[in-house]
This record gives sequence, structure tokens and C-alpha cells, in this order.
Amino acid sequence: MDNRETILETALDLFYTRGYDAVGVQEIAERSGVTKPTLYYYFKSKYGLLEQLLKSRSEGFAAELKEACAYHGDLKNTLCAAARTAASFVAREPEFSALFVALYHSARGNDAYKAVRPLVLRLQQAIEQIFIDASADLGNMHGRQRQFSLGFIGLVLYYIVMKQETSKREDVQITEEEIEALVHQFMHGIYS
Repeated sequence: MDNRETILETALDLFYTRGYDAVGVQEIAERSGVTKPTLYYYFKSKYGLLEQLLKSRSEGFAAELKEACAYHGDLKNTLCAAARTAASFVAREPEFSALFVALYHSARGNDAYKAVRPLVLRLQQAIEQIFIDASADLGNMHGRQRQFSLGFIGLVLYYIVMKQETSKREDVQITEEEIEALVHQFMHGIYS
């Protein structure tokens, strides 16, 4: 692993365990086995480091989610694919996923929130696109695509996060049956 990757891994571990604001550049550099000038060479600032961490860890997921959200006339299957993709990512990247959620719940003026917000909006838009594309098939959805996307994200995300938090195991898996049940529950609500 090169210095850049070592710094990113160290920052992820420290931000995950202690929080973005509680960790200083000097500590990241020392734990990474590099000097502060080396860290600044790669990332310019702690905020730049956070931005790169978010970008490098979320790019693959964003691409997977965009593909999963492609609507082909079957809302249930598309929502299951999106939920499955999210659950799979959380299983592969539990620390990053927990950090991502925590950063989004930072104070609105905080750098952590400012760094993660564009990524959250990008992911929300991918989910919203499902409902935009499905609105022609489902008349009761007209004008409520954003509402449905936010509700779906909330249901799936918090189910995954809470299952992760309440599990005694580190490698939390969301089963296909759980995904189907979540989507069924959500769809029951939008059709009623």
C-alpha cells in the first residue's frame, strides 16, 4: 500500500472510531507513518483528505446504485435491486457506511456535513429517478417522486444501520427475505 492509500485507510479508521472533528492532521500523519508535509502533499488539508476518502470509497457504490436503479417497468424488482445494492455495500464497507451516515448527521455548518452532502444528494437523485421513471406506470405517484424516494431511503438505510448497531456480529448481512419484506412494506404504503 502506498502512502496515499495508507493515509486514507488511517483516516477512515480514526474518523470512524472518534469522529471527524476529534481527529487532527498530526495524529493521522503519525499513525500513517508519514510526515505532515507528506499528508499535505497528497491532500492539501484535513477537509481535502475527507473529500478524497468519501470520493474514493463511494464512487464504486454510486455506479452500482445507478445501474441497480435503472427502471425497466417493474417497480418492485427495481427497488429490491437498489436495496440489495445498499445492503451489499454496507456488508463490504461497514465502517465507511457508518461514517457516511454519521457525517451526514453532523451540524449543517460543519465541514463533515459539507463534504458528504453532495454525495448524499447524488445517491438520493438515483433513487428518485426510479420513481420519476415509474410515474408513467403508476398514476398515484405523480408529483410525489421526491417524497417516495426519501421515504424509501429512510426505510432501507435505517433498517440497515439499526441492524448493524444491534447486531453482536461485525459482518451484518441483510437477507434477500429482509429486502423483499422491506420493499413489500414500502410498496404497501405507496399504494394505499
